[in-house]
Amino acid sequence: MNMKQQLGHPEVVNALIDAMDLNDDKAIPFREYMAICLYSEPYGYYRNENPKIGKQGDFYTSSFIGSVMGEMIAAFITKQAASASSEQGVLHLVEWGGGSGRMALHIMEEIKNTSPALYDRVRYTLIESSAYHRELQRTALQDHAANITFAQAEEWLAQEPREQLYVLANELLDAFPVHRIRYKNSDFQESYVHWRHEEQEFQEFWRPIRSERLLDFLAQSKVQWLDGQIGEINLEAETWIAGIASRMESGSVLVIDYGDVEAELYAPHRYQGTFMCYRQHQAHDNPWIHQGEQDMTAHIDFSFIEKVALQSGFADVTLQTQREFLVEQGILQKLQDHFDPNPFSEVSKRNRAIRQLLLSDHMSELFKVFIATKKR
Repeated sequence: MNMKQQLGHPEVVNALIDAMDLNDDKAIPFREYMAICLYSEPYGYYRNENPKIGKQGDFYTSSFIGSVMGEMIAAFITKQAASASSEQGVLHLVEWGGGSGRMALHIMEEIKNTSPALYDRVRYTLIESSAYHRELQRTALQDHAANITFAQAEEWLAQEPREQLYVLANELLDAFPVHRIRYKNSDFQESYVHWRHEEQEFQEFWRPIRSERLLDFLAQSKVQWLDGQIGEINLEAETWIAGIASRMESGSVLVIDYGDVEAELYAPHRYQGTFMCYRQHQAHDNPWIHQGEQDMTAHIDFSFIEKVALQSGFADVTLQTQREFLVEQGILQKLQDHFDPNPFSEVSKRNRAIRQLLLSDHMSELFKVFIATKKR
């Protein structure tokens, strides 16, 4: 199959070519290429109405493995609220990029069942830029409509800081467009993309880094890069964490995503970086095909996230594996310890979901949970 046959949605391809035509050199940075593929209206991957998550989509998230992850996040929030100095007033839960609304539903159901008084104080805000996903969320959460609000990111970030604010980002930061860089001949280069009209294909090339923010990031890094090594830098994560900090007087931000600390993320065995694409549950590393029709993602640098969080005013930060977080919140007590011969019973399905979240060859070690807290 040639490249032309593998090109993605025509409108997304045209948006990429138009963006390149605006520049004298007919090229754009890889970060801009990724942003258009994922977020251009209305056919970018996260803007179109095709299913993304689940059997009919391209990948699974923890919210699709039963309701246990939502229950554990609810347990965390309930404990945090109980330890806060004030047990009055509104408890603000904010989920950023909530997709279909399944996680929000599981969290709200668990708080309602286990802490009815706390449930009455909860105002759950969903920040979702996709109109399609907002409608899915409204449908999923109709039984909790009195507690639910929707907001745009810019509108929410412009509001006054609040106490008792808890922000959840489940597999959000890995979807931010990244700068793709390479260390070559003792210098750093950035990936650019141009359109080869005769061949009808996109092609990558490298040029010296121009961005001061990228150069500052690399200057502060302690990584020893190998010649030819490729990596990704997610500067939008810095902007996001700083924005959350500015809205929070007290509370926590909870980031669940795949990634690692700097030393592991840019280690020699990551010589080609961590960038991946997902389409119809198949993973590959080719961003030059299926534009607007496949997910694009890169691992999160949690060393960078931690540094930015501390600089932004968070007092306490912790990083743990998903397994450690789940055990700490009491997931083992959720396992029902009796034999059920029916593999399709609710007990059997729930126990399988719990084991899948805990097994190290699935999500439990690759996924990390980062928690940053502010106290008055």
